[in-house]
Amino acid sequence: MKDNASKKVIDVFGEDFMIKHNVKRGLRNADGTGVVAGVTRISNVHGYIIDEFERIPADGKLYFRGYDVADLVSAAQAEDRFGYEEIAYLLVKGELPTKAQLADFCALLETARDLPNGFIEDMIMKAASPNIMNKLERNVLSLYSYDANAEDIGLDNVYRQCISVMAKLPMCMAAAYQTKRRVYDNESFFLHYPLQGLSASENILSMIRADRKYTHEEAMLLDKCMMLHAEHGGGNNSTFAVRCLTSSGTDTYSALAAGIGALKGFRHGGANIKAYNQLLELKAAVKDPYDDAATTAYLKKVVAKEAGDGTGLVYGIGHAVYTLSDPRCQLIKAEAEKMSKIKGYEDDFYRLTAIERIAPELIAAKTGADYPPCANIDLYSGLVYTMLGITTDLFTPLFAIARMAGWCAHRLEEMQTCHRIMRPAYQPAEHTRPYVSIIER
Repeated sequence: MKDNASKKVIDVFGEDFMIKHNVKRGLRNADGTGVVAGVTRISNVHGYIIDEFERIPADGKLYFRGYDVADLVSAAQAEDRFGYEEIAYLLVKGELPTKAQLADFCALLETARDLPNGFIEDMIMKAASPNIMNKLERNVLSLYSYDANAEDIGLDNVYRQCISVMAKLPMCMAAAYQTKRRVYDNESFFLHYPLQGLSASENILSMIRADRKYTHEEAMLLDKCMMLHAEHGGGNNSTFAVRCLTSSGTDTYSALAAGIGALKGFRHGGANIKAYNQLLELKAAVKDPYDDAATTAYLKKVVAKEAGDGTGLVYGIGHAVYTLSDPRCQLIKAEAEKMSKIKGYEDDFYRLTAIERIAPELIAAKTGADYPPCANIDLYSGLVYTMLGITTDLFTPLFAIARMAGWCAHRLEEMQTCHRIMRPAYQPAEHTRPYVSIIER
């Protein structure tokens, strides 16, 4: 039995209708900038300058609590220490920690890592999910049932809940992944618990690998990815979802689960899987990675919706805010190049650089844009994860684990600064009609 959505409903809303009623589709202004919905001190995503109402492209910058993310990442790397926990502290607490404060924060996360008794068996293993993101979302919602103060939205209690979710999510991911492998992939199941004294990136690699072995360089690379993914402004889709639900006065688990659900989408966090699959499709279509002419011909087909997934999108190219460059992409690209030489992925790395060089001009020619779009972090992150032995099943879940720090910071800020439920308007487009009885239809 088919019950398809009415084509009429879709056809009503043409571009002229949107312009006539000043509808901000996607909450975007006509020039592509986002509609301003709030103010935040948590981060600043800088990608252009507005000069006399004109959008002027600029080199991308990303600031966490006023600090350039490039400085935060390079400082941790120079000191050969893991930096994600420091950034998580900065985001949720507002200031960089002292050594003692960071040690206390890491200890707090460590004590909160254990899942409730029976949680893995009851909430994960009994209902496997083919997509780990859906399982993570369900796990966060399920933690509500194990919290005696789940409905308390006082700041101290919400902070406790945020720490708890941040700490527990990697274990949830590892267990959900192993369950998926057993049920859907017919592979062996193993379950490793987090170890004391390890960073988030070390524990993640330890839990998802059968032998629990990893190198320091691998853990540091994953840590860098997590630092770069930890936060990206209040207007991105998943963070806005968290803030939107928070504005309603709902509980912490409901609000944070919404962020995971939004991040899964292929137009958002799920783009990292699309970008990597795009690389595999390019490899199949163009055997010689250094044949730029063949690569150009293939990408033309992608843009024309004749290849790829048929959307006309080149994943990993373009961003809602960044114009000339994505600072996260530049930082991860440098690491991808170094690791590709170690792991033997030089050809794949070159293919990605070819996409970065060729696709923007093709896209600009098609759209008539004033300037070509830049590459974003999704272009290279999938290759980095692959070189770390991480499957596509975990690309977006790793993104969610890292971004949880940012979501928690925005939930806490929304609670303290807004005090009003978000309620955008929708223009009604249907005329009133007289009721017709079911016999006469």
